[in-house]
Amino acid sequence: MKHLFLYILTFVCLISLNAQNTKRKYKSHNEKDGVFTVVTDDGEYKIQFYTSEIVETTFIPNGETKSNDSHAIVLAPSEVKTKYSYVGNDISFASKDISVRVTTNPFQISYYHNGRPIISEKRGYFKSKHEPMEMVSGNIIADQTEKIEFNISKDEVLYGGGARALGMNRRGNRLPLFNRAHYGYETDSKLMNYTMPVVASSKQYIIHFDNAPVGYLDLDSNQTNTLTYETISGRKTYQIIVGNSWLDVIDNYTDLTGKQPMPPRWVLGNFSSRFGYHSQKETKNTIQKFKEENIPVDGVILDLYWFGKDIKGTMGNLEVYKDSFPNMKQMVSDLKKDGVKTILITEPFVLTTSKRWDEAVTKDILAKDSVGNPFKFDFYFGNTGLIDIYNPKGKEWFWNIYKDIADLGVKGLWGDLGEPEVHPHQLLHKTGTANEVHNIYGHDWARLIYEGYAKEFPSERPFILMRAGYSGSQRFGLIPWSGDVNRTWGGLQSQPEISLQMGMQGLGYMHSDLGGFAGNNLDDELYVRWLQYGVFQPIFRPHAQEEVPSEPVFRSEKAKQLAKKAIELRYKLLPYNYNLIYENHVYGKPLMRPLFFEDDSRELLENSSSYLWGNDFLITPVLKSKATKVDVYFPKNTTWFNFYTDEIITNKASKTEKTEESSIPTFVRAGSFIPTVNVVQSTDNYNLKAFTLHYYHHNSIEKSKRSLYNDDGLTNNALENEAYELLTFHSKASKHKLNFTFKTNTGKNFNSTSKEMEFVIHNITTQPKKVKVQGKSVDFNWDADTKQLVIPLVLNNNKQTKLTIKL
Repeated sequence: MKHLFLYILTFVCLISLNAQNTKRKYKSHNEKDGVFTVVTDDGEYKIQFYTSEIVETTFIPNGETKSNDSHAIVLAPSEVKTKYSYVGNDISFASKDISVRVTTNPFQISYYHNGRPIISEKRGYFKSKHEPMEMVSGNIIADQTEKIEFNISKDEVLYGGGARALGMNRRGNRLPLFNRAHYGYETDSKLMNYTMPVVASSKQYIIHFDNAPVGYLDLDSNQTNTLTYETISGRKTYQIIVGNSWLDVIDNYTDLTGKQPMPPRWVLGNFSSRFGYHSQKETKNTIQKFKEENIPVDGVILDLYWFGKDIKGTMGNLEVYKDSFPNMKQMVSDLKKDGVKTILITEPFVLTTSKRWDEAVTKDILAKDSVGNPFKFDFYFGNTGLIDIYNPKGKEWFWNIYKDIADLGVKGLWGDLGEPEVHPHQLLHKTGTANEVHNIYGHDWARLIYEGYAKEFPSERPFILMRAGYSGSQRFGLIPWSGDVNRTWGGLQSQPEISLQMGMQGLGYMHSDLGGFAGNNLDDELYVRWLQYGVFQPIFRPHAQEEVPSEPVFRSEKAKQLAKKAIELRYKLLPYNYNLIYENHVYGKPLMRPLFFEDDSRELLENSSSYLWGNDFLITPVLKSKATKVDVYFPKNTTWFNFYTDEIITNKASKTEKTEESSIPTFVRAGSFIPTVNVVQSTDNYNLKAFTLHYYHHNSIEKSKRSLYNDDGLTNNALENEAYELLTFHSKASKHKLNFTFKTNTGKNFNSTSKEMEFVIHNITTQPKKVKVQGKSVDFNWDADTKQLVIPLVLNNNKQTKLTIKL
């Protein structure tokens, strides 16, 4: 009896501790047109399913009306079959996958996935009257904030909040939601260019706070098992997204906020970039050096010297400075003939000293002060105004600039300083205050370009490189990078974490300035290790301040040759990498993926030192100087091949690997098909008419299947318009036989050709007795030393090719 009393007392205490705002009283509930409404004494909840795995909750305080203005959501709610029950104090509104439970007394809203509790509101929505919010600048921007508070379990690992350098587990931090550059960061940065109101949990759900104004994410900083979203104003709306795997969760989240359009294939190539090329002559001479050294290159990026001789005083000119670039259009054309595409930087600031200041004032395209004049302020580059992209006049003016740039033949646009880097809170935009749109300025800037291309150049895939954005920015084709990282080992060490975290939050193309950006540290070992890592991150773009060259052609002979080897590997893997672009576009899959996507062992939940590149590569960058060995981590119950030696690693949690100067530890999954091509100087010369397909055979793999997507690499919406081909590869193994099936499925608007394929099977330990293609014996080449079997094949369009190997 005593034990029963203690159990009841403990249970009641837990309810009391976890109950929602104790002052909130349930009044009634109803369901209409798929929206479940719960009325309380201080407001009402609107709960709606988008799909069976996505539910949205909005709290509307008394005296307010619901706003449907979302910066992030593009998915329309579908008709979801729901179940309803009301027993005692418990109301349940549930789909097949998510159950929303409302306890009426004491009031509580909780969420369950397949019957398993995931998160619940603690105090839910409330106002904080006595906690002024300060941004890093020290400016008090609100003396009252609005919060939504949740209970989380004590053992959850939390991810998200955008791009930060904090370690994979971000629990314990109070994170500002205020996009801001951090020049020269290394291993610790709580605030960077991409802050996002997104939290992912090791319990395999995402919660997205659908609100743009600045605020905070508090990930249990007070160690009370509490998650809190805090903002100055706006919607009290959040979505909870679940799935049966991490890839399912991200697929659902990117259905909700938009899938990334496929960029052109050439963005997978090597870029020549620095801050910056001062002249037409210097630009052309640099690209000529790449050609002389036979180092592949696909793009050249021009920083702000294209519109002015000096760093300061010229921003906003946004027209070619002809003293330095006497014939930009001809230069761009000549480079294009060599397979090199030109990308130009732009910024949203128009300096009072620029050529366009008077025009900007006359055409009324600048953000305003409180009396309606252009808001002027000082920052590093000079006295300036800010283009108001929320004003239709400003949006049109800016897009006309981009049309002029496109007329030069430019194929990529770089949007820099788009946090915006300086954004005084007194400044007013057409649609609201600076603090209300600060976080989505870069997001809507990318939208401006993306929608402009869709209207004016609908067949072209834009390349939009942006330093700031927000949740959902991926749907505008935004390619993010991790800002002005320090050119040190500490700077390199934070990069895998940043890319992995951003991929989980929908921005799968997060990458870094390879070699590091800030500082004049000349360290060839660091430079090479960063570029070797860069082979297996989304965009291969060395970039730096010009005191130390970022281009391999200007480094020491040893560094140049090692960099060249890394770049050549990047080009050999073009078909595999382009398939990752396809998978990201269709399924939202990040290009870089944490190991805990496959193994939720506690030690892997916080690990970013090893990661997956797509499904079939496992990468461990060398992140420390003069490291002679590194620890490589593997998901449990998996088998891997050393990419360089074919050594087989089976069912190991980790392995200490000796480092090699010419590469980083790289492993390939058993049962995978890895397509490669010969190195080309530019992706303009790429095609799949001839390629090599590697299969990694292991007795533990009975069946395997992979696909390879291909199109022309340039035309927009090729997949949607059936201007593509999809190759499929199947394997089936028995004790003494291997069977393979290859097929090419072609969209009705794609002109496919037959393909010469060299098929290389790894780990064939004895000479095969017979090899048959379509039932006929064929010649083959088996190497006893490498244990590789090589078979030449021809794949015909829309025909199936069968290969049988008798062992």
